[in-house]
Amino acid sequence: MGLAQEFKAFAMKGNVIDLAVGVVIGGAFGKIVNSLVEDIINPLVGILTSGVDLASQFVVLRNPKGATFSTMADAKKAGAVVLGYGSLINNIVQFLIVAFAIFIVIKWVNRFTRLEGDNLPKSA
Repeated sequence: MGLAQEFKAFAMKGNVIDLAVGVVIGGAFGKIVNSLVEDIINPLVGILTSGVDLASQFVVLRNPKGATFSTMADAKKAGAVVLGYGSLINNIVQFLIVAFAIFIVIKWVNRFTRLEGDNLPKSA
């Protein structure tokens, strides 16, 4: 069997196709979660914290020029060393949402896989 035929056999196995579908769906799901955090959760946190935008929160660790900065991008552009803790908190929230969603999906799948065969409910 030639290299091309071996690759075709490998690529057409169910696991590889399932993985490809999972990656595509995962990427789309990541966009949904990002939008949920950026467009829904962050504004609500902003309301609760009197208008503070969590994503733009940072601390300047070292400022060679002694200036003050209104955005993290400005601080980085000026060469300051910044700690962007707001971005970290956003990423943690996004991770927790994704992890919870995956937990729910796996729980749902496990529930239905237990109902196969002899475990199906008896009809009256």
